[in-house]
Amino acid sequence: MSILIKIILLTIIMNAKVMASVNPKPFVVPELKEWKRSDGCFIPSSSMKIIYTSNDKQLITVAQQFADDYQKMFNQHLEIVKGKPSKGNFVFTLKSDKKLGKEGYTIKISDGIVFSAPTPQGIYWGTRTILQLMEQSSNRQLVKGTVRDYPDYPIRGFMLDCGRKYIPMSYLKDLVKVMSYYKMNVLHLHLNDNGVHDYFNDDWQKTYAAFRLESDTYPGLTSCDGSYTKKEFRDFQKEALMQNVEIIPEIDVPAHSLAFTHFKPEIGSKEYGMDHLDLFNPDTYTFLDGLFKEYLEGDDPVFCGKRVNIGTDEYSNKDKKVVEKFRYFTDRYIRYVESFGKQACLWGSLTHANGDTPVKSENVIMGAWYNGYADPATMMKQGYHLISMPDAYIYIVPATGYYNDYLNEPMLYNEWTPAHIGKAIFEEKNPSILGGMFAEWNDHVGNGITVKDIHHRVFPAIQTLTMKLWNAQKPSLSYDEFKQLRSSLSEAPGINQLGRIGKPHSLVYERQTVEPGSQSEYQEIGYNYTVSFDIEAAEERQGTVLFRSPNAVFYLSDPVKGMIGFSRDGYLNNFFYKMKPGDKVNIQIMGDNKCTTLFVNGKLVESLTPRNVYTKDPEKVMHYMSTLVFPLAKAGRFKSKIHNLKVYNYCLEQ
Repeated sequence: MSILIKIILLTIIMNAKVMASVNPKPFVVPELKEWKRSDGCFIPSSSMKIIYTSNDKQLITVAQQFADDYQKMFNQHLEIVKGKPSKGNFVFTLKSDKKLGKEGYTIKISDGIVFSAPTPQGIYWGTRTILQLMEQSSNRQLVKGTVRDYPDYPIRGFMLDCGRKYIPMSYLKDLVKVMSYYKMNVLHLHLNDNGVHDYFNDDWQKTYAAFRLESDTYPGLTSCDGSYTKKEFRDFQKEALMQNVEIIPEIDVPAHSLAFTHFKPEIGSKEYGMDHLDLFNPDTYTFLDGLFKEYLEGDDPVFCGKRVNIGTDEYSNKDKKVVEKFRYFTDRYIRYVESFGKQACLWGSLTHANGDTPVKSENVIMGAWYNGYADPATMMKQGYHLISMPDAYIYIVPATGYYNDYLNEPMLYNEWTPAHIGKAIFEEKNPSILGGMFAEWNDHVGNGITVKDIHHRVFPAIQTLTMKLWNAQKPSLSYDEFKQLRSSLSEAPGINQLGRIGKPHSLVYERQTVEPGSQSEYQEIGYNYTVSFDIEAAEERQGTVLFRSPNAVFYLSDPVKGMIGFSRDGYLNNFFYKMKPGDKVNIQIMGDNKCTTLFVNGKLVESLTPRNVYTKDPEKVMHYMSTLVFPLAKAGRFKSKIHNLKVYNYCLEQ
């Protein structure tokens, strides 16, 4: 190679590096596909409007959603009008572009902000991008340039186990908003399941099981410790779809079905366990036909989305006879769901249940979770479309000691894509792989894990995995850079499930005196925190509250023992400390995602760390968690005097 050619090549490389340094992509989660920078910056004005250019009803809805979110985040009202594009405004316009597909969009930031996309859904995703960009600047300043963005995979989702642990509808609605803000578009809800019977003395009758939907067909089937009415579940799906999040409801049969055999014992399997339905009993099919029909029939069915999951996970394959019956069962309920106009989804089990009975594959979606249960290459050849959800990588099972307590985000960020299903690696954007989901399972019923603990695990995973589901290319930032930058983003407009307050490592709230019944501007403080106050103790009745929020209560005198304690999600915890009338002490409570600790006058009283709950088998242990996202919303009706309240968003050193 001549010296001249070497010089030319070196010049090209250096220029490319310079261009990359002066033309970095703005930080957004998930990462933008294409970015072309222009000169200068644009700062939105207080007189900006939203202009939509056509009478498409969905486009107008997107405009209203953007205005509502803008108001929540920046406290500014945006007028919405129809008209022609004009400078200094937000402009929404529908424009054909085959490369962008159904979800892609462009944004031109110059003397205004112009969104264009083939569909209103694309415009909606574009508004998520702009909101993220604006919240990273104190004056909402934006670098001028052009964005072209579109997803690599059509299914980008999360599965939540509501069967073993009741998840309130209020949280599900917030979760949809969070997923939508980060362009995740599928929420799979696992609506029935049961605990591990080892932790219930191997007694199926005493083992916890729940079905979370109201049922008129089978009165008494619905769990009494938390459920969803048919109306609220139907409305929830429609509200989620307005935010471009599809809800896939799952009724898990014929295994994981103890809730159904508790209700109707005669359809339980005596051979394989009462969490298995008896596939050879005709009553099983009569029962399930009635159950599915209740939620699928009618002009406005309870399961109003386009897809329904029928389960088919982890049934016994003890002998050929049961395998063939399981395959018959699977095929039957695929077709039964389809008879109501729905697309059937199921868990992959057909390698585990390999047999001769045909099972429909055309237009059927399979969750590829473990290759020993369903070999993905074989399933593709048979015609199934797959959702990549390899258990070892993307299953969260809190505080169990198996799978992941928190996901290994650096590994997933750097190495994983939906084309990696277990040890099998396929070509990126293989047409048989529709996308990916991660999952949160609540196997250990009664282990103290709260919805707040679940969210603490789920939210960062949403941010990381949406990066790999929207854009399968290697991220342009290192994981450490990504982690640092994402901390500046909110969970979603108006959502703060993590209870984040103030700048990192600071005193975020204080009151000289806390009056009984007074209210705070903050609902709660999340992990990690320190709450400190001085108290002149009076005689308090049991159950006296210091602070409460919609999610938790902190007691000066708990309802059972009169100790300092707290309750959340139906769990009551207390410290081995009881105040006496006339005591004048300083109280400090520190909390993180592992434990809650009490100090009195700077001395450790007790740290409620994870404790082991043993079954009759000493090798099987449940870890009970005593965490607390500390409530601040409203003070209780106490007699004691509370002074010098200070709240820090970190744990103080002792």
